[in-house]
Amino acid sequence: MTGARWVLLGLARPRLAWFAAVGRDATSGALPAEFLRCVSADEVRVRLAGGRPCSAVLLDGGLLAVDRDLLAAVVEHGAAAVVVDGGGGRDWRALGATALLPPDFSRRDLVEVLEASARRLGPALPDDQQRSAVAPPGRLALVCGPGGTGASTAAAALAQGRAEAGDDVVLADLALRAEQAMLHDVRDVVPGIQELVDAHRSGTPTPDDVRALTFAVVERRYSLLLGLRRARSWTALRPRALAAAVDSLRMAFDVVVADVTADFEGEAEGGSADVEDRHALARTALAAADVGFVVGRPGVKGLHALVRTLGEVVEAGLAPSRLVPVIAAAPRSPRARAELTGALADLAGPALPEPVSSPVFLPSRRVEGALRDALPLPAPLPGRLAGAFGAVLARCGRASERASPGPVRVAPGSLASWGDPA
Repeated sequence: MTGARWVLLGLARPRLAWFAAVGRDATSGALPAEFLRCVSADEVRVRLAGGRPCSAVLLDGGLLAVDRDLLAAVVEHGAAAVVVDGGGGRDWRALGATALLPPDFSRRDLVEVLEASARRLGPALPDDQQRSAVAPPGRLALVCGPGGTGASTAAAALAQGRAEAGDDVVLADLALRAEQAMLHDVRDVVPGIQELVDAHRSGTPTPDDVRALTFAVVERRYSLLLGLRRARSWTALRPRALAAAVDSLRMAFDVVVADVTADFEGEAEGGSADVEDRHALARTALAAADVGFVVGRPGVKGLHALVRTLGEVVEAGLAPSRLVPVIAAAPRSPRARAELTGALADLAGPALPEPVSSPVFLPSRRVEGALRDALPLPAPLPGRLAGAFGAVLARCGRASERASPGPVRVAPGSLASWGDPA
């Protein structure tokens, strides 16, 4: 077939009438298109990533594999995601579909949709045709630290402090080895982050639906979203659905406190897509974070680990101005605290592109009893962390107000090389 035409991929259940009709029309020339049938969602992704231009992908709305992640993958590769909806009740537009067709569509209906939303082997789709996400109104605080520093307890204290200040807060356990359920003595294991992400694979839950997946921590006035039941369960989290789940949390609550594991390595750093997927919880939270708290301990080893983690967070994309170092179990002496502040500045200076704010010192308090008896965490831990959160927001604004990223270096061989026959 020569001249301008559409290149279409198709994914549907066997023996559907419209699937066969599109193939016949494309073969006979009645439809100016080349139609390539796919047998799985993975084949669709492989063909899209192969470098050959694609105009649109026709997707059967009755397949479970057709979800938010697949629709996003289609749009990201410059193609139109056209869903043939058989009336399953899903809001395909909200999930990212470019256009919809009924199961009994005619050839004229298909041509009209393709003319409006797909390209004929020419320039890529204009940016204004791609689905843009609406920035949710809530604010997100990232809390992490080297192992054993008390980052999970600091996250709970921050959530309590913001709740005492009048915010509607959820503490989301996004750590790879989740422990907030144990720290809060939650006897149930469901629902949690896995159920929230699954709900976003094929739908868009309302704020009330999102809140129903959390547990109320009455004594501390915030809600709790349980984390992974096993560390290996990260394989069940789809990246697009996970990002949508974090956005829904921010839409349902004023403040989201994300307790994450301090591992942010991605494919660009280590060359492994599996490693990036394993760290998707931390990377997704960091990408949406308004403020980042990195918790460390005093001493030679503690300061070294704190500075190293600060550098990793900045390398992953969070601006140093939004970072707050936290030193747990800090000494009471003003002189000792001044020495820690100076040492942190000396060590972090060469490692970071710009200075971070002065550390927040958390004195030693008996938190074991509060955790065991599900009581409010003792002062001044919640108040100091909540005050630092408000100070960074007042100085830097929300994450949605960040400037657009600058130019990105193109790696050799990363651009498509398949020529456009048109």
